[in-house]
Amino acid sequence: MKNYITFLFGTLFMLSSCNNTQSVPETVETTIGIEIADDGTRLPLIAGDLSTIEVWENYIKAHNERDLETIKELDAENIRIWGPRGEYIDGTVEHIEFLTQWFNDNSPKWETNYLIANELTNQKGERMQWVTSGSDVTLTVEGQEVKAVQVIDALISDGKVKMFLVYERVKQDNENF
Repeated sequence: MKNYITFLFGTLFMLSSCNNTQSVPETVETTIGIEIADDGTRLPLIAGDLSTIEVWENYIKAHNERDLETIKELDAENIRIWGPRGEYIDGTVEHIEFLTQWFNDNSPKWETNYLIANELTNQKGERMQWVTSGSDVTLTVEGQEVKAVQVIDALISDGKVKMFLVYERVKQDNENF
């Protein structure tokens, strides 16, 4: 029995002192484009974390359902928004006030066409996670249905929408691909 215990401890000692030769796969960042900073510095855009897409999809779903509580929950406290007609919205309270009026006046409805998760490390060394989305939007303007196309760049941080910029134009009849 004494020999068995000595053998067992010796084996355990040898196993614990061996180097693990298995390597952990390296994470490879795939560059998908370039961000050009205000000063002209070129920063690599890399393929982003797909969990940010889920945040944005939930956000758009809440907008389509006029679910202001979920929108509030997904807004970062200091959210900033730049709209397509010069609107600037600063903070959740202002955002909800804007949406309440806009939902009543225009009844917007989004149909998402694409979502791209991308990331960059800015010149301050901060990692920024973005979602770029393209959507068809149907609005009711003065009783008339208007179709628009939107491209939105949204900054997602800690599962919240921190800021976004909306680019919009009227959709042409011949755009059905």
